[in-house]
Amino acid sequence: MSSIPPNACRREPTAEPVPSFDETLEHRSLRLVRAKTRTLQVNVGYLCDLLCRHCHLEAGPQRPEVMSGETMDAVVAYASRVRFETIDVTGGAPELVPGIRSLLARLAPLTPRLILRTNLVALREEAASGLMESCREWGVALVASFPSTHASQSDALRGAGFLEKSIEVLRDLHGLGYGSPGSGLTLDLVVNPAGAFLPGNQDQAEKRFKEHLGRQGIQFNRLYSFANAPLGRFRSWLERSGNLEPYFKLLFDRFNPATIEGLMCRSLISVSWDGTLYDCDFNIAAGLPHGSGKRHVSSLQGYPAEGAPIATGNHCYACTAGAGFT
Repeated sequence: MSSIPPNACRREPTAEPVPSFDETLEHRSLRLVRAKTRTLQVNVGYLCDLLCRHCHLEAGPQRPEVMSGETMDAVVAYASRVRFETIDVTGGAPELVPGIRSLLARLAPLTPRLILRTNLVALREEAASGLMESCREWGVALVASFPSTHASQSDALRGAGFLEKSIEVLRDLHGLGYGSPGSGLTLDLVVNPAGAFLPGNQDQAEKRFKEHLGRQGIQFNRLYSFANAPLGRFRSWLERSGNLEPYFKLLFDRFNPATIEGLMCRSLISVSWDGTLYDCDFNIAAGLPHGSGKRHVSSLQGYPAEGAPIATGNHCYACTAGAGFT
């Protein structure tokens, strides 16, 4: 095994007019290493019913990369021998992946908190028929991507008619008890900016969304505002629109050293659709595996070692700008 530190040989190409992320950490005498791992994130594939402009994975209807039943078995086996406080299932649109219902049913008893990330409209697809009701039965927390309460902004990111369809799904979820006080069924919303800028104040955005959706009889628990990672389809859009360099400059200028300690990659291990381990979902898109080389989830017997370095690239600036991505 090579003695070269993992980050030294696996940096993302940097055509951006900013120092590398590692150089910024070094300049500020900061280290990004693993703390205790509390969350197992499972990316079940890039299949999706949408072609969102801000997608860091370039997920879409034609993507063939989905988690096999064998890899799902390996994920369940790992979650059985190493208990996590949270298991977070994501994609793509995980609702559309064959076998997702069985995976969720087997993971639910293994963790106090099982999360399913959704774009909402995928829950109306035939492949996801009955999944909302099953999630209620298993107590699955839902984290829904919901870019805006304005049709023009939502449809620009997600396609024509997205807002109207997603409101209908939110009403369905409300009818099942999601987001209602005392139900125990958590519904959180995630907002990403529509362009090459940073999100606004999260608390103010949550207040606006609760007022707007409340008038339509819809409730939710929390809203989170996160910057877009300059990867995948979003990076391609930045390049085409001439915004790549200005966006990286913006992220660099807003670098907040106080975010480092709480970054999700310090307490999370991510499993890609093929079973490869990563430090976060963004590193899946960047092709930066966990550790010194590709390693399969079936090979990991315990938690990742505390103090181990985390693979980084300049996309990490998106998680450390402003209030950060924690």
